[in-house]
Amino acid sequence: MFTFDRRRFLGLAGAATTGALLAGCGPSGGPRAGAPRPGGRLRAAFAGGGSAEVLDPHDSDLYVEIARAKALYDKLADYGNDMSPQPRLAERWEPSADLQTWRITLRQATFHDGRPVRAADVLASYARITEPGSSRRAKSSLSVIDLPNSRAIDDRTVEFRLKRPYAEFPNALATLGAYIIPEGTTDFSRPIGSGPFRFTSFEPGRSFLGARNPDYFDGAPLLDELQIVVTNDEAARVNALLGKQVDYANDLTLTSARTYEAGGQIRVVRLPLSNFQGLAMKVDRPPFDRPELRQAMFHLVDREELVRSVLQGSGQVSNDVYGQGYRYYAEFPQRRQDLDRARDLVRRAGAEGMTIDFDTSDASTGLKEAALAISDQAREIGLNLNVKLGNKDTYWSDINKSGVLASYRSGGMPLDSHFSQRLLSGSTTNNTAWRRPEFDELYDTAQSTADEARRAELYTRMQRQLFDEGGFLWWGVSDWIVGSAPNVGGIDERSPANTLHWARFDKVWLA
Repeated sequence: MFTFDRRRFLGLAGAATTGALLAGCGPSGGPRAGAPRPGGRLRAAFAGGGSAEVLDPHDSDLYVEIARAKALYDKLADYGNDMSPQPRLAERWEPSADLQTWRITLRQATFHDGRPVRAADVLASYARITEPGSSRRAKSSLSVIDLPNSRAIDDRTVEFRLKRPYAEFPNALATLGAYIIPEGTTDFSRPIGSGPFRFTSFEPGRSFLGARNPDYFDGAPLLDELQIVVTNDEAARVNALLGKQVDYANDLTLTSARTYEAGGQIRVVRLPLSNFQGLAMKVDRPPFDRPELRQAMFHLVDREELVRSVLQGSGQVSNDVYGQGYRYYAEFPQRRQDLDRARDLVRRAGAEGMTIDFDTSDASTGLKEAALAISDQAREIGLNLNVKLGNKDTYWSDINKSGVLASYRSGGMPLDSHFSQRLLSGSTTNNTAWRRPEFDELYDTAQSTADEARRAELYTRMQRQLFDEGGFLWWGVSDWIVGSAPNVGGIDERSPANTLHWARFDKVWLA
């Protein structure tokens, strides 16, 4: 695992231009950068996954992997600030009346080696993602495509035939990991994509370097180079930013933001309500195969106290279902801590005095702090939650495969994508092992109707199931925080994490 080392960061620094600071404050606080100007190397610091990191965009899962994938590749669509799908390599899409055939017209775009992006590349990319035995993240969203009966009408037109009607099919095109690569690609040691930066070098768990793609379809980046460096320690990312060893730091704590923002040493950007905090309980194995114990957890957790302590008052209480503020989010009566009811449910589950391993990690800010606070709360009802600190580099894959209870966190995505990626029987990132044929059927029915009111009704029924007996407990939501040097301009302050304009380094400049 890579740990922060001052000499190493100084060695990675490169030649970033630092200009005079201009007065004025943006909505997120801190000095505004000057007018856009070309040139320079931006150095961005992210938490990472150690030596296991790859440049295969179909295997991207961590935020650092997503940032690298966005630099090198493109998808047909991506999520806008409002979580609606926005065309990217797709110029437009047109559904058939029965929502089972979708025709996509591609933009005129080229890969880094000069080859055009073709319909054949799209079909080959999706076939690779969904191939038998694959556990790639986008597989569950794209498996609705009937690939043998889909076709390239010409080089810039692809026609997807679906296995069932799908009213929100463009969401699948925007799903995490659904990147387009040249047909026949098997080697990612020197990757070729269509993105705004061309590959220069990569050292897993340490550093990535990309160079400006002057032929990018959405306009060439202003930066000459983008360097992404890895450190899993948030304090190290902040110190690197303060020491001018990096220009951008992803995922800062509220403490860091409040400490350094007022002094003007760094510029703090709060990306709105895209940091969802929760727990994941595996519902297919003891002890959380007992719905009474899951319900006990729902009534045990003091959400207000977690927002005060873990989020330091800078957030909102959530209500155990994902996506508050997003389209189709269902409002239910707000749960509050009820220890008497929680104790009764623990007794009914036969779990009095039980010790349960509770996985957490420093892989993301707030995970460990939330686990410790919830463990303290659990003692009041006779549960011993044994907090175990996992490996930062492998935490997310570890809790997907094993364990029974884990600290959890999510960026933003539409509810459709949350369902398809995490909660269907075939979902590849089903961290709660929630597999309910009747839930799958509701999802398929919701996607088969063009009537939005009917879809909203069906989504509400699905969320009701999750609210009553699901494996996710979402206790709070806050802004996602990134920091930059005062001379960095072009960071979109309205973009939730995971969306098109988050980590959009092709639009950033150094003043």
